Amino acid sequence: MLRNWLRFNWQELSGSFGDLGTDLPLLVGIIMAAQLDSASVFTVFGIAQILTGVIYGLPMPMQPLKAMAVIVITQKLSGPILWAGGWMVGTMMLVLTLTGILTQLARWIPQPVVRGCQLGLGLSLASVALKTYLPRGDAFGYLLGAIGFLILLLLPKERGVPAGLLVVLLGVGVAISRVLADPELHLTVAWQLPHMQPLELQTLLPGLLMLALPQLPLSIANAVIATQQTAQDLFPDRPLSIRQIGLTYSLTNLILPFFGGVPLCHGCSGLAGHYALGARTGGAVVIYGSLYLVLGLFFGSSVDKLLEIFPLSILGVILLFEAWVLMSFIKDQAPIAENWMITLLVGAIALSVPQGFLVGTLVGTTLYYIGRKMPLQLS
Repeated sequence: MLRNWLRFNWQELSGSFGDLGTDLPLLVGIIMAAQLDSASVFTVFGIAQILTGVIYGLPMPMQPLKAMAVIVITQKLSGPILWAGGWMVGTMMLVLTLTGILTQLARWIPQPVVRGCQLGLGLSLASVALKTYLPRGDAFGYLLGAIGFLILLLLPKERGVPAGLLVVLLGVGVAISRVLADPELHLTVAWQLPHMQPLELQTLLPGLLMLALPQLPLSIANAVIATQQTAQDLFPDRPLSIRQIGLTYSLTNLILPFFGGVPLCHGCSGLAGHYALGARTGGAVVIYGSLYLVLGLFFGSSVDKLLEIFPLSILGVILLFEAWVLMSFIKDQAPIAENWMITLLVGAIALSVPQGFLVGTLVGTTLYYIGRKMPLQLS
């Protein structure tokens, strides 16, 4: 049983890199925008990955909360507001889970609305990539972006080639070469634990309004409902309940803010990414988390320097491909015209309206049930 729960082999190692395209650009973007301690962020992120792999025995990912990440990056919100937002969304999700409301919501929110939220998120990530990361490079930066684009486009992912890792290593190599070329920059190895962070009461309301409420609909749709469905599709012999996923989501975000970590969730795209590159057990995310743990514990003092010189065009092209993956999920709604229109509408609202994910979910769900003249069923 343990062998099927956690395996450590070349297949799991290959699969461990399946979520790099989502995680690293968002982590780097959040650290830079909110001026966070990178050692704390990477250490806590690594521990969360390891625990998730052990608990589920599946390549179940932990990812930065995407709606929060986009808002923090674009609006340059502070760390205390970010941590408050994570704590508030964790509290709301815990209440929804323990009361059974989360399970009911999973039955109520229709598939076109779920796809619309994913479309809106993909468009938001693409906007960040095209407006924030890609334009900030010189001619060499654009060349790196083009090379990264070709690697991600052409490498045969079905053979387990970690294209995302190769692109990241390309960026790391450029960053290291810049360090070696500048005598004032040097990498140091030093033991560093995460910094404890108090939760500031005055940040709870801004965190709720600016981050938690916009994030909650996407989390319900993508981190819970879509992830549970993806796990059921890929691992039919290992059923997961909405309640299980809701509990690990909640507890993670109630604990991590006190250790300087970014808010996290599960994600269907990450689960599919790990699986596509070969992962079949929790061993893949244990390996993946261990890499971040080592980076945070021993190289935390150098991560800040690497982040400053890391080519942003590399991050942009990875983020752009992740946006494409998210947006590609909507194609299953195309055969039904009404569903397709709701998906597009929800995506447009999520992208362009303040608290768009919340507004889009409410509007899309209302239109769906009005269009079918079906009363909501409570059980």
